[in-house]
Amino acid sequence: MFQRRFSMEEFGFMTVTEVRMTPDLRQARIFVSVFGDDARKKKSLTLLEEQKQVVRSTIGRAVRLRFTPEIMFVLDDTMDRAMNLEAIFKKIHDEERSRSEDDDSTS
Repeated sequence: MFQRRFSMEEFGFMTVTEVRMTPDLRQARIFVSVFGDDARKKKSLTLLEEQKQVVRSTIGRAVRLRFTPEIMFVLDDTMDRAMNLEAIFKKIHDEERSRSEDDDSTS
């Protein structure tokens, strides 16, 4: 639905990473990952909020439930955190390698 309804130029590159439903199926938290800087992420989330009723009615037509759930969009920053951890690990690895090379050259 996101690919067909929302242009990448306007909304950015988005991925739905998870949907969590309440036990009574009346509320859905839709986690989205947005590629880009903080301004792009904020703009994309704002645009999604503006289109919430369109998304909800599309879900209501596509899924057979007694009630169409209320939806809430949540920014998923898992990829950002993973990339930050990767950068930290790389820096530590590079520093250890540099220290090891310095130790080898002084011996």
